[in-house]
Amino acid sequence: MKNVIYLVTGAAGFLGSNVCAQLLERGDKVRAFVLEGDKAAKYIPRDVEIFYGNLCDKSSLESFFAVADGVETICIHVASMVTVNPYYRKLLLDVNVGGTANIVDMCLEHKECRKLVYVSSTGAIPELPHGEWIKEVKEVNLDEVVGWYSKSKAMATNNVYTAIMERGLKACVVYPTGIMGPNDYSISETTSTIIKIIKGEMPIGIDGSFNMVDVRDLAAGCIAAADNGRIGEGYILGNEVIRFRTLSRIIAQEAGCKPVKFFLPIFFAEMIAKFMERRAAKTGEMPLMTTFSVYNLKRNNRFDYSKAVKELGYSTRPLDVTLKDQIKWLKDNGLI
Repeated sequence: MKNVIYLVTGAAGFLGSNVCAQLLERGDKVRAFVLEGDKAAKYIPRDVEIFYGNLCDKSSLESFFAVADGVETICIHVASMVTVNPYYRKLLLDVNVGGTANIVDMCLEHKECRKLVYVSSTGAIPELPHGEWIKEVKEVNLDEVVGWYSKSKAMATNNVYTAIMERGLKACVVYPTGIMGPNDYSISETTSTIIKIIKGEMPIGIDGSFNMVDVRDLAAGCIAAADNGRIGEGYILGNEVIRFRTLSRIIAQEAGCKPVKFFLPIFFAEMIAKFMERRAAKTGEMPLMTTFSVYNLKRNNRFDYSKAVKELGYSTRPLDVTLKDQIKWLKDNGLI
């Protein structure tokens, strides 16, 4: 087997750091690309070689991709700007679309790079009516996805598929759903919600549902795509749909706290979110609730991940196991 180095962008993030850890566990060589000044870089596993730069600056990627003769690389592009703000932001497109374009260019310029795994999002796949299974697609009309975060991921995904077809890029795409689990040093929105429930700081929830996967299973899915994903194919990495009410009950059982007592109907939550966004537009502050976050609880979250199961060996652990491990991690780190 040839000498291979895995190039992981977004390595200081929730998913990226877990990808690095799992690659190291099986004995692979790993490089991490991290934004200069990212405080979470200290949580990247010690044996990872860290390169600092900016996805929007193509020249800063050169040293990250450069390797000695006889060495091959596989790039897992996890880095992304994530937001529940539904509105347009230039930086969002610069990072998610422009940054991905730079990664594609570097993979094509460096012939020793034998594969790219682009980490997209299920938000980049157009929603289907409730009750229908949502499957992978290879081209998306941007008008069919909601929110500028999802549009930015759809644009980048379209560009990756175009590069595969027209420029000979060797790549596949994975579409994760929501992420949860231990080792979330950046404290994502999901982890923040869990902390609030445990501390009794969330008396009211929203009566919706979502699709969440353990970060460790998502990381394993990304690595499986690097190993076995077919060029030009996409793979949804999802789980079963769960209601917010059910999640609250499981958290209460595992943490020994009280569950959320009241749940707002979706239509009422939408009204409140619109009011908060209008007020935030005047004050310049981020609203506590956005129409995009409510949409994600309202929408059809039934994603068909059977292709990943069949071709990648993808699997997910039970949600109560994930929450048990996450709650233990939160306690061990003094966060609850």
